[in-house]
Amino acid sequence: MSKYIEMIRMRFLMMLAYRLNYYTGIVIYTINIGAYYFLWSAIYGDKGSIEGLTIEQMTSYVAIAWMARAFYFNNIDREIAMEIKDGKVAVELLRPYHYLGMKTMAGLGEGIFRFFFFSIPGMLLVTLLFQVHIPYNGATWGYFAISLLFSFIINTQINLLTGIMAFFFYNNTGLIRAKRVIVDLFSGLLLPISFFPLWAQGVMQYLPFQGISYIPSMIFTNGFSHSELLMALGQQCIWVIILLIPIQLLWIVAKKQLIIQGG
Repeated sequence: MSKYIEMIRMRFLMMLAYRLNYYTGIVIYTINIGAYYFLWSAIYGDKGSIEGLTIEQMTSYVAIAWMARAFYFNNIDREIAMEIKDGKVAVELLRPYHYLGMKTMAGLGEGIFRFFFFSIPGMLLVTLLFQVHIPYNGATWGYFAISLLFSFIINTQINLLTGIMAFFFYNNTGLIRAKRVIVDLFSGLLLPISFFPLWAQGVMQYLPFQGISYIPSMIFTNGFSHSELLMALGQQCIWVIILLIPIQLLWIVAKKQLIIQGG
């Protein structure tokens, strides 16, 4: 376990060396959130609420959704694809650790860095500029933290699946781009899932994407009742378990595929 913890530390320090990029990123995210704020203000107009969310809740939803993205987002799918393309993955598989586990820990180290140097400062800045409601209930923060951890795991699992596909396609750049668009749209980052048509909401209930952004953001804004909150957390937990199955199956086949390539 110590080597996985060391990977978290190494990735954190590596990100720390390029922290200026994230300071500029805070400004970019703030501008992005500001654009959404004025857009939704115009859409709401004199309406008290839309789909059960007030303008204050919507502003908070947008802010926390983008700041939470800084924590759960990572590029390990691109890293896996590049290592397969360069042949470095063959050396990595000889090392005394689980390749996918090490990639997950690297993503966690990156997420921890972004949380402290991006999400927290960015949220403080956004709170000063816009009408963002910060919950004062300790239980809400606890549920949000659990949900945010689940969102990181689900997003990382989807990235692992996308990265593993490079063993078969050799160039999965298009797949990675398509995955990013699908995740941003269907996770509720760009638009709360409750705003989608009923038939689309029904379909999304059977997909893991809402566990990435929609659920933690709704928990933060108190958009769920207590029973809905527990059900949402249970849904995230179930998807964490379900996604392990295709990852393990694909990984077994992928390693055999690599051996065949090597002759």
